Amino acid sequence: MPLIKPFTGLRPAPGRAAEVAAPPYDVLSAAEARVRADGKPWSFLHISKPEIDLPADTDPYAAEVYAKAAENLQKMLDADVLRRDAAPSFYAYRLTMPTVSGDHVQTGLVAAASVADYATNRIRKHEFTRPDKEDDRVRQIEALNAQTGPVLLAYPPSPSADELLRQASAGHPAADVTADDGIRHTIWVVSEPALIDKISATFDVMPALYIADGHHRSAAASRVAAARRHDDADSDGEMSSDYFLAVIFPHHEMRIMDYNRVVRDLNGHSREGFLARLDEAFRVEAAADQVRPSRPGEFGLYLKGQWFRLHINPALIPHDPVARLDVSLLSDHLLGPLLGIEDLRRDKRIDFVGGIRGLGELQRRVDSGEMAVAFALYPTGMEDLMAVADANQVMPPKSTWFEPKLADGLVSHVID
Repeated sequence: MPLIKPFTGLRPAPGRAAEVAAPPYDVLSAAEARVRADGKPWSFLHISKPEIDLPADTDPYAAEVYAKAAENLQKMLDADVLRRDAAPSFYAYRLTMPTVSGDHVQTGLVAAASVADYATNRIRKHEFTRPDKEDDRVRQIEALNAQTGPVLLAYPPSPSADELLRQASAGHPAADVTADDGIRHTIWVVSEPALIDKISATFDVMPALYIADGHHRSAAASRVAAARRHDDADSDGEMSSDYFLAVIFPHHEMRIMDYNRVVRDLNGHSREGFLARLDEAFRVEAAADQVRPSRPGEFGLYLKGQWFRLHINPALIPHDPVARLDVSLLSDHLLGPLLGIEDLRRDKRIDFVGGIRGLGELQRRVDSGEMAVAFALYPTGMEDLMAVADANQVMPPKSTWFEPKLADGLVSHVID
């Protein structure tokens, strides 16, 4: 089987993309989704967060939630809001995000990615998954007979792939939507056979692709594929469920923001005692303003009313691709030994703040009394993520925050 292949995408009808496009299902609570979808009958949130169309106390994992998703999808098909393309295509997908230093632009390929290559780790992982979240995605895929949440992938250095994406995104777009958050989403249909063949051949010789975001979606797609293979054991040909929906960007265009930490208490330490203990692993400098780390091994620390800059002792940085990450260094030399936080997944004393919210959010949560201390981290690099995946290891929880986010609803993959 090829690493990637074109597919007949399910997309908004011409002129309907702005009505359909929605934030990813996993970045909004049900309450937030209700507000975002209010007065928007064709928002894809009615498919990706169908509990918004049921009583507020509905269990989001109840059978009627998945049934409602299927019902809402059929309504959008019947109303010709969504249409399925007639011929298999690739799709170019450009994200444009305004920033203070100018627009951040990244252009990727929407494709069906091989479940078999996921199973053999050619499509490489860097996170553990939770069974309950996998189960949710399996039930969503089965209810819809479609994959609607794309997996965010990165490809390694490939100037030829970069050039093909430039060609694929040169014509008139099929959809061009600027979302409420200012992010622009632009889609091109790539249906020319010669360009499809070049793209397929170029990606098929790549040694690996890397999951950036979407570990639960890819794991769920693999489970659905295995189940359908089992149910259709006599089939020896490819099935559409043997592939999962993915958007693949060049790794050098992807933008990882900091993923910061806030902790509720100082684990019995006084303010002065806590700061004194930091000298065991860090050089500590008081700062007059907010501290945004400028390099790996540097951290911002906020105790109510005061910012500090921390520098890890270089002798404590190992060569291991996981242990050398800033998120690991902070855990191994501060969160664990000083604050008693050993399990980032389960300890209720710690919370995580995506860098998109800014350093002011860290300061606000400490000054409010909700938290005692905040830590600002330097963003994990794509090369670090790829090194961890190449070593068949996993990163600590909440190591990466990718921005901008893909939209749901612009291209879906139907599994017949």
